[in-house]
Amino acid sequence: MKSQASTLLAEVRTFRQNHPDVRYVDLIALDIPGHFYGKRYPIEMLEKVAAGSPLKLPQNAVLLGVQGGLFKIGDYCFHDGDPDANRRLVPGTLKPVSWESQPLGQMLITSDGTEAPIEFEPREVLAKVLERLHHKGIHPVVAFELEFYLFDKKLDNGLPQFARDPLGDDTDDQPNLHIERLSRFSEVLDDMAQTAKDQGIDITVITAELGPGQFEINFGHLDDGLRAADWAALFCRSTRGVALKHGYRASFMAKPYLQFPGSGMHVHVSLYDGAGNNVLAAHQQQPLRHAVAGCLELLPHCMPIFSPNHNAFRRLGGTVNAATRASWGFEDRDACVRIPDSDPRNLRIEHRLASADANPYLVLAAILVGLEHGLEAKREPIAPLNEDRSSGTDFPVEMLDAVRAMQHQPVLRDKLGAEFIDVYCENKRQDHLAFQQEINAREYRWFL
Repeated sequence: MKSQASTLLAEVRTFRQNHPDVRYVDLIALDIPGHFYGKRYPIEMLEKVAAGSPLKLPQNAVLLGVQGGLFKIGDYCFHDGDPDANRRLVPGTLKPVSWESQPLGQMLITSDGTEAPIEFEPREVLAKVLERLHHKGIHPVVAFELEFYLFDKKLDNGLPQFARDPLGDDTDDQPNLHIERLSRFSEVLDDMAQTAKDQGIDITVITAELGPGQFEINFGHLDDGLRAADWAALFCRSTRGVALKHGYRASFMAKPYLQFPGSGMHVHVSLYDGAGNNVLAAHQQQPLRHAVAGCLELLPHCMPIFSPNHNAFRRLGGTVNAATRASWGFEDRDACVRIPDSDPRNLRIEHRLASADANPYLVLAAILVGLEHGLEAKREPIAPLNEDRSSGTDFPVEMLDAVRAMQHQPVLRDKLGAEFIDVYCENKRQDHLAFQQEINAREYRWFL
């Protein structure tokens, strides 16, 4: 602990030397719906926290709904006195914020690694999964890919408008993968990439996607799953801020347009043993098949994580490369679990089902649990799509059905934690019911 405090204190002092104009730092963490919460600390108080002073925030901040409201979940929120819980600073995450009008810093905080971690905090859920895998001699290497849309900054009666490029066109007429779209939006995209790199995020490939104003950003592979999920979360925050600075809105909403593709979160995962050997490639790739079978078996029970809101379920089916059933295949983007072509050293799965607005910590935790379960159960998967285009198993496509499928699944309750499963399912159920408590204009047109 003394060594960590010394490291954190050195990090804060170095930051102050390099950024003397920064007076405040946002201490932030991701809640269950995938939004950042936290507090803005004076930089001198942050130095005291780094030296060992307590850092406490309300435990129930993690339970916030999409709109920030609190739901009655067991005894939490309304019958527990709303207690504080300890947080700690995440080393290496103190970075400048360049998209605000005033100099500012930000730093991740978490309850994992404290004396009493919050069992349902997303980062803690992932930390426990990774720790268990490490004890079994399994070391994941992870890379995220995130799709997002750019919109005009101004809404039209609450509806998004296409992003206007510097040529002044009212619509984006550049087709999928067209390099010209990257050129037209190069100013904002370059700023997004540079800002992410300033946050310590390894940005690699940038792609123009099929939707108007839709792009994909790839991150480098990491042997630290927590850090990989940190990158995904922080990228969303910085990208939204940079877009506003340039007169756009950036959104990771799963399905902003019914007629165009949705935005996904693709996660590449390979597994290595302590000697650096690829676990999935051993014994003529038999462990790969077992791991795929485990992912597919648990996938229908993880849908509230992969599709965390009403809009996310709209993304499934009906458009390019959006699966409608739990499936797998070699070099097949229609599959939920794709096996990219690679040499044995880099053999991996690409999990393609999650929406871009899903919680990256929980998505990765669910994928890893599926892989772990498959390696333990040693079952053969269903036929890949390469052999049978109709292969696949059904999964829930509506939130309340998905919650019911998740809540009592024994493997998930064991490996993700029963307390987390109960809290998460109730949070999603309450959020979904709250969303339904509004009558829109179409409902009046149909039924008045």
